[in-house]
Amino acid sequence: MPRETILVVDDERLVRWSLQQKLEQWGYHVSLAEDGATALGRVQLDNPDLITLDIKLPDMTGIEVLSELRYRNLQVPVIVITAFGVVDDAVRSLKLGAYDFIEKPINFEKLENAIRNALETRRLRTEVARTHEIQRSEFSVERIIGVSDHIRDVRDLVKKLASSEASTILIQGESGTGKDLVAHAIHYESTRRDRPFFAINCAAIPENLMESELFGHEKGAFTDARTQKKGMFEMADGGTLFLDEISEMTLGMQAKLLRVLEGQAFRRVGGVKNINVDVRVIVASNRNLEEAVRLSRFRQDLYFRLAIIPLTLRPLREHKEDITPLLEHFIQHYNQKFRKSIQGVTKEAEELLLNYDWPGNIRELKNAIERVMILAEGNRVAAKYLPIRISEGGVLPVPMAEGEVNNGIRLPTGGTSLYDVERELIRQALEQSRGNKTTAAKLLHITRDTLRYKVKKYKLE
Repeated sequence: MPRETILVVDDERLVRWSLQQKLEQWGYHVSLAEDGATALGRVQLDNPDLITLDIKLPDMTGIEVLSELRYRNLQVPVIVITAFGVVDDAVRSLKLGAYDFIEKPINFEKLENAIRNALETRRLRTEVARTHEIQRSEFSVERIIGVSDHIRDVRDLVKKLASSEASTILIQGESGTGKDLVAHAIHYESTRRDRPFFAINCAAIPENLMESELFGHEKGAFTDARTQKKGMFEMADGGTLFLDEISEMTLGMQAKLLRVLEGQAFRRVGGVKNINVDVRVIVASNRNLEEAVRLSRFRQDLYFRLAIIPLTLRPLREHKEDITPLLEHFIQHYNQKFRKSIQGVTKEAEELLLNYDWPGNIRELKNAIERVMILAEGNRVAAKYLPIRISEGGVLPVPMAEGEVNNGIRLPTGGTSLYDVERELIRQALEQSRGNKTTAAKLLHITRDTLRYKVKKYKLE
């Protein structure tokens, strides 16, 4: 690992020499400057990781050097060296962004600790900035892949919503249509991009824990509340909170959420003080919330509050012209991940991909490509590796072989239609799992979202 460089700026030759000896002893590379002008030149040439800066210089003050560094937007950490008892200079340097100050005569133990802490802070800030840059790239609006009018409209709306002052945004669409990606894109295209983004799946949090998860709790608020805990709203202050599967939230929690959205304030569980926050709330649902309102399963007033700016993602079967660019994107992604060099798909495989209805939407397509990329040989994806086939009824998922047992589920025999076969398998899985969709999906080796789609399709609810 390269040694970090420290620029020592001091007009006294003996001080420069003693600092150089100590810094090199501590393992740093040292650059020297005897005045302000030389120091500013060295900063451009050496790109130091830290500067020790004397206040008294022959051509300008250390404060002026520090001001020039900030004017040039150079964020290198600076430790100011001041004469004993000169408090005003120290205070002014800290206001200009100096990390710390050390008084003369120099306490080398204190200086070593200050340098170590300043460099660690710089490393952490650099890592955070790098992570933010990666996230911005990963979740930029350009990552919403497609050439259809629908996808172009989605990208345009994402940009408008991101730059707006909208505090609540509703994203609707079937499972697998990319609601999570769109929520991230709205955040990272907005001025909130450098603030936190938190996501929570409302279906995954038990009802009795949801309030604490969102709003936090005070110590002693309930039996297991041994310490104070901040909730998602508090931690996302200044940023974005994404509530996925909002339709799974209980009516009681919906009322509490509405109150927070209206006032941008809440109390921790067991708390007596209001906490004010500035949070953009993006919610998503794969169910029709208007229908849920009619069935009294979702609060009408909350729906109206959320649906000020709705964004609807259409299922993949309604914009199949996007399958090809998505296919190319996923092949490139898995080429990098699996270190392969697949160039595309065979004509037979392409026909299957373009004619299948993709009930699991983009997520199902991605999973299918991951499967074939693992199994593929040569430089083309062959149809035999796809988990779909052509039959008389169209393109369907590959069923199990006749009579094959899968975790206690048996395929009916005797010339039954594929429709009835799949319906019977799903019915058996639900019966065996006592209605638990997660368990039933595992028995069938499909995702929970795909199972929910098929349960609705075959009217097994």
